[in-house]
Amino acid sequence: MSLLKAIIVEDEEASRETLKNYLNKYCETIEVVEMADSVKSGLTAIKAHNPDVVFLDIEMPYGNAFDLLDALDDIEFEIIFVTAYRDYAIKALNLSAAYYILKPIDIDELVAAVDKISAKKKAGDDNFHTKILMDNLKSNAIQHKKIVLPQMDGFEVINVNEIIRAEANDNYTNFYLTNGSKFLVSKTLKHFDDLLSDFDFIRIHKSHLVNLQYITKYIKGKGGQVRMSDDSIVDVSATRKKELLEKFN
Repeated sequence: MSLLKAIIVEDEEASRETLKNYLNKYCETIEVVEMADSVKSGLTAIKAHNPDVVFLDIEMPYGNAFDLLDALDDIEFEIIFVTAYRDYAIKALNLSAAYYILKPIDIDELVAAVDKISAKKKAGDDNFHTKILMDNLKSNAIQHKKIVLPQMDGFEVINVNEIIRAEANDNYTNFYLTNGSKFLVSKTLKHFDDLLSDFDFIRIHKSHLVNLQYITKYIKGKGGQVRMSDDSIVDVSATRKKELLEKFN
């Protein structure tokens, strides 16, 4: 089995060495060929080694991970982002289903991320997630933001503003789109509640997350109901009624 060539780009020496040691000990498919401590040295290492995977710290002096990626003409390697911060970047990473691990590094999370990358490389899949991530970061317009929705047999990539609503289905979620299609996604509704809160989505019931721009009518009641642009009627829980109505006041 051929090893995946890996580069670590991390500004803290102790963190670089810890990650390298973890990879050497627990990830037998990885060979660390070089380590770098900045955007500049990271670019040099990537161009010199043509790696299969890069472990990339998000925040570094004199630039960040996205500055590094933006400086490359083509991204032909997989990326596992490493960060100590639960900031805006985490939402962007989740939106595009990019791989990331939080500091301090959990060995099980590291192994899981590497296993996913290894399986993806073996299957010959292209690096779609990073392209979608970069497109999302460059776009300020909601209508141009894309989301990766995982399914049992792969994933769907759609524009965020194509989603009318989402409905809980045990540990899965049903999505209803503006083109009339519906499909099942292998994540919980809570995951998407957190992820889509910045895009005019609101949780109006424990089982329902709706896009405010597609509400066409509110129907009075204890909690009430809303009619969506596809003529579906969705219940509003009494505890979430006030928050919903405030959006329209």
